[in-house]
Amino acid sequence: MKPMKQLSWYVYRAVCAVVRRLFPAPEFTGLEKLPADRPCIIVGNHAQAYGPIYMELYLPRKRAIWCIAEMMHLKEVPDYAFRDFWSKKPGWCRWFYRLLSFVGAPVIVCVLKNAHTIGVYRDSRVLNTMRESLERLKEGASVVIFPEHEVYRNGLVWEFQEGFVNLARLYSRRTGEGIDFVPMYVAPRLRRVCFGDPIAYDPAADPGKEAHRVCDALMDAVTDLALALPPHVAVPYPNLPKSSYISTDSMKGAPAGE
Repeated sequence: MKPMKQLSWYVYRAVCAVVRRLFPAPEFTGLEKLPADRPCIIVGNHAQAYGPIYMELYLPRKRAIWCIAEMMHLKEVPDYAFRDFWSKKPGWCRWFYRLLSFVGAPVIVCVLKNAHTIGVYRDSRVLNTMRESLERLKEGASVVIFPEHEVYRNGLVWEFQEGFVNLARLYSRRTGEGIDFVPMYVAPRLRRVCFGDPIAYDPAADPGKEAHRVCDALMDAVTDLALALPPHVAVPYPNLPKSSYISTDSMKGAPAGE
C-alpha cells in the first residue's frame, strides 16, 4: 500500500473508532427479511447521520452505501456540507459551522473514500454510479440507499426521490434476474434498525409507473415499521430544530402518507 493510501486508511480507522464510541451499535430486527442467498437493495430513512453511520459500522453483511458525490470531492465538500447540515443553524453561530465545513473537509473525504461507499452523481456521471452499483450487486453486496429529500411526507419519513429504482431495472436487464427492495427504518432514539418485508420490482411494468409504485410502497412500509415500534421521537432527514421532531404517538391511526 502506498504511504498516502496507508495514512488515509489509518485516519479512516481512527475516525471509525471514535464514532463507535459516539454512536453505539443499534439492535437490528428483521434481518431475516434480507435475502440470505442473493443481494438486495436496502432503502430507508436517513435519520440525519445515523442511518449511514449504522450501515457503515454495524450492518452484518456485505454492503455498498450510496453517498452523495459532493461529499467525496475536497473542493465541493464545504459548500455541500454547510448547505445540507448546518444552513438552518441560528444566525449568530452560522460562521462557526461555515468554518467547520472547511476544516473538516479533508477528514470527511478521507473517511468516505475508505468507507463502503458508492459516489452518487446528479449529472451524466450517474452512469458511473449505476455501473459501480451493478458491479457490487453482482459481487454479492447489498446496496444501501437513503433517497429522502426535503419534501415533507409525514415526519417519520420524507419523500423519496425515484431515480434509484432504475437500478433494479438495469440489474434485471443485465442479469436476467429480479431483485428485491427491502424497507428499513432507523430509530436512533430507540437505538434500533428494523427491516420489513421485501418489495419485488416488476421489470415488465412501465418504468415510470413502477418507480412510483415502488417508492410509495417503500415509504408506507418505512412508516409502518416506525409505528410498530414503542412510542419514540423520530429523527428527521433535514437538520431541523429538535422542537420540530415528530413523535410516533401523534401518528397512531393516521393513514400512511399523511
